[in-house]
Amino acid sequence: MLLTITYTGKNTQDLGYLLHKNPYRAQSFDLSFGNAYVFYPKVSNEETTAALLLDLNPIDLARGKLGSTEGGLFDYVNDRPYVASSFLSTALVRVFGTAMNGKCDKKPELVDQPLDLTACVHMLPCRGNEEMPKEVFEPLGYTVETRQTELDEVFPEWGGSAYIDLTLHGNVTVAALLNHLYVLIPVFDRQKHYFVSEEEIEKLLKHGEGWLNAHPARNKIVSRYFHMKRSYAHKAIDRLIESEPVDDADVGDEETEKAEAQVPDEVREKRISLNTRRLDAVKNAVLESGASSVIDLGCGECKLTAMLLEENQIKRVGAADVAVHVLEKAKQTLRYDRMPPYKKNKLTLMQASLTYKDPRFSGYDAACVVEVVEHLDPQRIPAFERVLFEFATPNTVVLTTPNKEYNAHYEWLAEDTLRHHDHRFEWTREEFKAWAAQICERFGYIVEISEIGDVDEACGAPTQMGVFRKCV
Repeated sequence: MLLTITYTGKNTQDLGYLLHKNPYRAQSFDLSFGNAYVFYPKVSNEETTAALLLDLNPIDLARGKLGSTEGGLFDYVNDRPYVASSFLSTALVRVFGTAMNGKCDKKPELVDQPLDLTACVHMLPCRGNEEMPKEVFEPLGYTVETRQTELDEVFPEWGGSAYIDLTLHGNVTVAALLNHLYVLIPVFDRQKHYFVSEEEIEKLLKHGEGWLNAHPARNKIVSRYFHMKRSYAHKAIDRLIESEPVDDADVGDEETEKAEAQVPDEVREKRISLNTRRLDAVKNAVLESGASSVIDLGCGECKLTAMLLEENQIKRVGAADVAVHVLEKAKQTLRYDRMPPYKKNKLTLMQASLTYKDPRFSGYDAACVVEVVEHLDPQRIPAFERVLFEFATPNTVVLTTPNKEYNAHYEWLAEDTLRHHDHRFEWTREEFKAWAAQICERFGYIVEISEIGDVDEACGAPTQMGVFRKCV
């Protein structure tokens, strides 16, 4: 049972700090079901590979230890010592537990930094589920490759093996990769080697925090994770639904309304005026692009969507948001129940996250991302970039975000605080230009950046807008 993790780039020996395992010393760990070994087959400044090898004794498993069954040849002749299963997940927690919790005392700056990582899981059970590796890993931003060998080269009619070698490549943090593997490996095997109690729900929620609740295959993952414990699966799904993420949700909840009530009237009036100018600027950029179809990503209460539906040039409008309750408010804004049929036929409302690949995002001429990106955790930005610019690939992307420098004009904002309680970051003008430039270089776009709102000579305008156009 073998797992390898390869870090490619610069100073890749830092992988040892993140995993808390010295690249120049092999280590062994005693487990209740065998031994785990950690070693580094390759170490250099440009590429470093860490390997986790499990050595299970089938005799020990059959003699009353964890994973044994009652009698029969299967106790002694089985695939347990060789396949990636719940044994591997347990070993990950035992061997890399500190890394999975996102801790690194010697180089803490690396913990939240996405790295160019490749993980290889050998002998993953995949009989009859050839598409499942892509179904569960691609939405997390990974490039997925699988390799299946023939059972016997002499007898090709026997077909392929029930096991695959899985290779995942992505720009992710080490902690995220390990937690993804911990949750998803048992989904393929479904045969837990230990008694599953209700405490397993908390384990799943802990290791799935921040990504499982919005995963397109969430229910399937949870159901297969618990397999025969359907009651636990239902409880876990209910808990995940309750913990609605706010990554790309627009403002509009009770907490936001309370915060808004504390803002002076004159500032609120100015902000409303700014919002109107912002939406007009976005709508005009879409119309100038010649688009006949557009998707409003992170649509919130659909104020922009409503404006786009009024335009004769626009024949098809999509609106997506991660929060179900926000979409319900959006229907009220749009007066969906009383909407004329010609408008309703134009519109598609969808619950979706911007950090997970979704085929419904594709096929639109233009995409609008208005005051959304700053609500994303920084470590999820690379996933968002790929979802929008690599997979959806609209001809035009209109994206707006606050200008952090302009915050000095808001007297009600304390120094070094962000404009909204749910903002995870805010970019200065130079930071936004740098981000936009690397997007263009990586995904083949050109960008035109402009400002929206009253312009201050020193600080710029409150909102900055980038209009990205796909290179022909």
